[in-house]
Amino acid sequence: MEAERKKLVSEGVVGKAEHEMRCKELRDRWLSRKRGILARIDENWLKRAPKDLKPAVGREFNLLRQAAADVEVEKLLLAVPLREAPAHAPDRDAVKAAEAQHDLTLPGYRRPLGSIHPITRVQREIEEIFLGLGFRVETGPEVESVYYNFDALNIPENHPARDDMDSFYVESGGVLRTHTSPVQIRAMEKHGAPLYIIVPGKVYRRDNPDATHSPLFHQIEGLAVDTDITFADLKGTLDFFAKKFFGEKIRTSFHPTFFPFTEPSGEVSISCAFCDGIGCRICKESGWIEVMGCGMVHPDVLRHGGVDPDRYTGWAFGLGVDRFALMKYGINDIQLFFQSDLRFLEQF
Repeated sequence: MEAERKKLVSEGVVGKAEHEMRCKELRDRWLSRKRGILARIDENWLKRAPKDLKPAVGREFNLLRQAAADVEVEKLLLAVPLREAPAHAPDRDAVKAAEAQHDLTLPGYRRPLGSIHPITRVQREIEEIFLGLGFRVETGPEVESVYYNFDALNIPENHPARDDMDSFYVESGGVLRTHTSPVQIRAMEKHGAPLYIIVPGKVYRRDNPDATHSPLFHQIEGLAVDTDITFADLKGTLDFFAKKFFGEKIRTSFHPTFFPFTEPSGEVSISCAFCDGIGCRICKESGWIEVMGCGMVHPDVLRHGGVDPDRYTGWAFGLGVDRFALMKYGINDIQLFFQSDLRFLEQF
């Protein structure tokens, strides 16, 4: 067996210098599980050896196996590119001269880091509040059908919002969604009731860009559908949200309005955070700032979503994320959010 081990090592040395194919042949000859020399030795020598000789045969067999493993490792090392060591140590004077060209005590260059866009930051903060109340996030397509964007939401054909002066229609017959409310119908069709969701996303309207308007803006829709839901639940939820987002000192006010998809409908105002409700130019001396619309979901809207209005009731709200960001950070121009000006964005 000692002769076999020496033969293996010698063949491994040859394998170092020859082609990769030679190394493969060497591996197959010695390490093949079925026909390799090691497998045959294990079968013919070790297993059939007398009991008193098995320890000695086993030791020799392990040495042979280790030699085969060493050859395999050496073969793998041949593929590692190596560089010859320098013949002499580096010149200390040359090293010092190179270091003298650079002041190692100076601070290094700091890599520029990005930051979260203020609209994304506000959207995530709003989402976290409602996720804590048991809501879940739903999304939907930005190019909607007329049915989901208008018809299913009880918006009549003669409503001004359907006019092409207010909405962006596409050649395929669809429309760039004017609100995130279409996801209400899709979610009710998909999940049924009870249902508690918020819907963040981009919406589009034909508004002329100015300090407070943009043809593209961001909205968050909220929908709750369950048994025995009332307007009092809606008021309590939105009052809790306003205090969480703007601070505990914020007061809320609800006053009636009209939306075709809710009945009754309301608008929510909060006490001005800039003047504590006393009156300033931001709130137009009223002490209040309107922040969102809301209401009880119209029975026809529930029917369009496949929900029985005789068994379930629901409420909904919609708010502009961009407007909340303006108020939170004291920004006076919505266009700053869309201009990619790093001098502005790096402040967040």
